[in-house]
Amino acid sequence: MTTSFLAHPDVFVRRHIGPDPAEQKQMLAEMGLASLDALVAETVPASIRMPSPLALPAGLSEAALLERARELGAQNEVWRSYLGMGYADCITPPVILRNVIQNPGWYTQYTPYQAEIAQGRLEALLNFQTMVIDLTGLPIANASLLDEATAVAEAMNLAREFKGSDTAKTFFVSEQCHPQTIDVVRTRAEAAAVNVVVGDHRTVDLAAIGAFGAVVQYPATDGEVVDYRAFGERVHAADAIFVVAADVLSLALLVPPGEFGADVAVGSTQRFGVPLGYGGPHAAYMATKSEFVRKIPGRIIGLSEDAHKKPALRMALQTREQHIRRERATSNICTAQALLAVVASMYAVYHGPEGIKGIASRVHGMACALRDGLDRAGVKVAHESFFDTVRVEGSERDVATWIANAEKRRINLRRLSATSLSVALDETTTLRDLGDLADVFSGGKEADLATVAEVPRRAIPKELARTSDFLTHAVFRTHHSETEMLRYMRRLEGRDLSLTHSMIPLGSCTMKLNATAEMMPITDASWNRIHPFVPRSQAKGYTQMFGELEKALSEITGFPAISLQPNAGAQGEYAGLLVIKKHHETRGQAHRNVCLIPASAHGTNPATAVMAGMDVVVVKTDAQGNIDVSDLEEKAKAHASKLAALMVTYPSTHGVFEEAIKRVCAIVHEHGGQVYMDGANMNAQVGLCRPGDIGADVCHLNLHKTFCIPHGGGGPGMGPIGVAAHLAPFLPAKPVVEPRGKDAVGAVSAAPWGSASILLISWAYIQMMGGEGLTEATKVAILNANYVAHRLGKAFPVVYVGDKGKVAHECILDVRPFKKTAGIEVDDVAKRLIDYGFHAPTMSFPIAGTLMVEPTESESRAELDRFCDAMIAIRAEIDAIAEGRWPKDDNPLKNAPHTIEACVATEWSHPYSREIAAFPAPWTRDRKFWPAVGRLNNALGDRKLICACPPIEAYAEA
Repeated sequence: MTTSFLAHPDVFVRRHIGPDPAEQKQMLAEMGLASLDALVAETVPASIRMPSPLALPAGLSEAALLERARELGAQNEVWRSYLGMGYADCITPPVILRNVIQNPGWYTQYTPYQAEIAQGRLEALLNFQTMVIDLTGLPIANASLLDEATAVAEAMNLAREFKGSDTAKTFFVSEQCHPQTIDVVRTRAEAAAVNVVVGDHRTVDLAAIGAFGAVVQYPATDGEVVDYRAFGERVHAADAIFVVAADVLSLALLVPPGEFGADVAVGSTQRFGVPLGYGGPHAAYMATKSEFVRKIPGRIIGLSEDAHKKPALRMALQTREQHIRRERATSNICTAQALLAVVASMYAVYHGPEGIKGIASRVHGMACALRDGLDRAGVKVAHESFFDTVRVEGSERDVATWIANAEKRRINLRRLSATSLSVALDETTTLRDLGDLADVFSGGKEADLATVAEVPRRAIPKELARTSDFLTHAVFRTHHSETEMLRYMRRLEGRDLSLTHSMIPLGSCTMKLNATAEMMPITDASWNRIHPFVPRSQAKGYTQMFGELEKALSEITGFPAISLQPNAGAQGEYAGLLVIKKHHETRGQAHRNVCLIPASAHGTNPATAVMAGMDVVVVKTDAQGNIDVSDLEEKAKAHASKLAALMVTYPSTHGVFEEAIKRVCAIVHEHGGQVYMDGANMNAQVGLCRPGDIGADVCHLNLHKTFCIPHGGGGPGMGPIGVAAHLAPFLPAKPVVEPRGKDAVGAVSAAPWGSASILLISWAYIQMMGGEGLTEATKVAILNANYVAHRLGKAFPVVYVGDKGKVAHECILDVRPFKKTAGIEVDDVAKRLIDYGFHAPTMSFPIAGTLMVEPTESESRAELDRFCDAMIAIRAEIDAIAEGRWPKDDNPLKNAPHTIEACVATEWSHPYSREIAAFPAPWTRDRKFWPAVGRLNNALGDRKLICACPPIEAYAEA
């Protein structure tokens, strides 16, 4: 008896894919095609197509998925973790949880390249920078970095850039830094041929070791608050850069790094309301002296003005992505954890300076109360000075007993050695918790909570107590009631265009649906309150989820081994190249250091290759945008003795399935190299072809693109890698939780599985889509891109197509001819699209003066048509300019975007009507998105950089 008729009719695939079957048939018919399979046959080379379907289970319903997530979550054990190491449990204010973390108006935004429609998020990120500047006492900050360990590695690169030389090749790392930080720094240093010395900051001879920089932990990893002023002077005397990795909450009570000589401060803002999430995602920070501003990695938000002289925010100094400098970049940072930086900044706004100081004081008071309780119990506390972490010492038997007592009470303590451990308290610690800890150390004797809670003496020495003000700007002193906070967040949200408003048709960035069911589990306590370094036995649900995700990604890519650790796409690139390097080294071919990269490649590719210690050789592309196979063969042959790898994006960065891809891979292998495939365009491969079958040896996957982790305004992201069997032994080691294997490369992220909690999103997506659904999604992604190319091809020529006239999942539209005919450039089209209610496609990448469009499978035919209608209407406006009906310097495109203030102003001197400016299409009357500001003056913002919240008077002066 069949039971298929009993299955619930609400299938998730139909919710994820935009065009329904009838619409798909109509779209195909307009292109002269009979079926999706016919389209695939004309798009994807037969030589690489999979002979059989994905061997994945059928998709689950949303309800079934959520039940399964609850079941797996229940396998995790949420103990009280006092492990520290830069991670602390915290309280996310519910108003921020509901209105930012759980709100698609915040998590579906794109990176703020179109500043006019990103003013809300830019303000939140400016608040983040201001918070960091105030707390660290340094004048410049970014927004933001991946995690504390990689932030220290980035600081090492910055220091090397300024102070490295033939005689200064060493970076000193205090042995009191967090262990995962030491691991990641060693990994980065090894690739960059930098010596790392880990030791005692009190005794190291910096000049003797040739140090260009040094980093210390503040407070130290075991909790001690150290006075680093004398050490900072020694660092500077050695002509080196002084880096301080600082706990952001402690800086409310401790003298900030900028006040005791630090050149650079880095750290994590996780404890400002961002859940633990078994390691992430979290936003790290970097603050520096002003002279380093043009080398700081990540993004800096700055103040400029718009065309109406109104203050306006933007990404400044091209620091939005250093890798636009390609092989001359000093960092490949792309993902910036923007959503988490927003959460941290909102935490500071909501609590304000008094609230933050109060939270820090309470945490410190709890630690002092614990010290006092230990003193009364005769237990030795190692340090007189500490903030939130108490180091306890005893005999080996004592420590073993304390650990055993703690485990009985579901408490995690950090074992520092056979005779010492530490207890790191946090915002969530209660008097009951103190009582439980007292029991742990007293052998189970009942503790007197009233005595434990007596006002303790502080453990911060007077000379290290903060006296300077922080969070002085009005924004941190205004929104402290929930009503005001709610309105503030909603006001900022309303200044940003997100997927809640319209499609975001960005080529190479895949702004697809982030389904609510995929997002729901990550805010459940069973998943997000787990410390990344708890014993594996407490994370069985995570272990099960990781295993299922790895198995699915292995099937999808054709690679037998997966590492989930890289917590950004560019970091996945880096990890992949390190694996390739290690492979060559173990075969006695460490001299192989040449990386071939097509001229069309994304800027992260050459930047990553240089970071991995490789020399970049550029391969030409031909007139059709494909890799010039003859040039590749010539360069592979010329560099055969040193060839390490080829980095290739597939489908190509030009949006085409190149027919010669198998030959390309074979050429590299014939000359001793390995093939690294950039998975940025995996959205066009899933279920149709596999990197491992095509001939690649490594591939990274942007889970924030193909596998539905949301962009969050510029992060979070995840970039796991898949590798062929011969490379599996070299996958990155997992910091802290397991020893490094003999052949493994070092850790690339602070946490063993990177931003572990958001892996749930991709796991949920795959679980609900199933093999058939994933394959259908890929086919429809290709359909939607070709439909857009078909509709817009006459108005805006498609630059590159495949051998049979089809594109992959994206297409490049040519705007270049209009500069000559109408004085119109790609920026003008992008800004005019805002008036129609759309975010612009990717501008001038990979070809200057073009727009790259990727509609994704999640957009309906109605939305695709609306976008196409807007573009066709803009082409008509361009024709009107070319024909002289509007002047070349005063027309709807040159003046776009039009704000409501401009449209209702008393004076209107333009040769077109206010109606054309404001309501250029019928739908804009029904759902108009008004830009908060007019077109920005980017040059002014770079000349007059303001990267912290200025006083109100400064806005008037800007």
